[in-house]
Amino acid sequence: MNKVALTAGALYVIVLLRAGGTFAVGWLAGAGARRSRFGARISSGKFMRAERAVQRWGAPMVALSFLTVGFQTAVNFLAGSLRMPLRRYLPALLIGGAAWALIYATAGLGALALLGRLFAGHAVLGGAAGAGLLLAVCGAVLYRRRKAARPTGGSVTTDDRVATDDRVVTEGA
Repeated sequence: MNKVALTAGALYVIVLLRAGGTFAVGWLAGAGARRSRFGARISSGKFMRAERAVQRWGAPMVALSFLTVGFQTAVNFLAGSLRMPLRRYLPALLIGGAAWALIYATAGLGALALLGRLFAGHAVLGGAAGAGLLLAVCGAVLYRRRKAARPTGGSVTTDDRVATDDRVVTEGA
């Protein structure tokens, strides 16, 4: 069997299970929220209009979410929690999941083949490219963590103290 077809089939099954499971968890979370103390807020007019809009027009958003990175899970969860009807969700899931599986199967296998040729032909160059990629990813992660850790708002002076456990820690030092 063709590698691309086999890979696309396996990825299709994976995406159907993952996205469908996320939808189901969202459905259960929405049902639980409706029975909780937030039920009154969820039944407000604004929320009901948003829910009807998702139920009616959410299917294209679900299908298109599979062409993005990091947006799929949120869309599938929200589709479930906002009770998108299965007759609209399932076709969007099947179409979007097929597109995702084909893209990742073709592009992913192509990238793996390219890396395999690079390592086979020029091991030092391939190793350097891999190390460079690893350093770039680590640098991006460190940059984002430092940026997130910066205080937002007023300045911190050395006199600001925070009590943690049984000791006092000076911030800004």
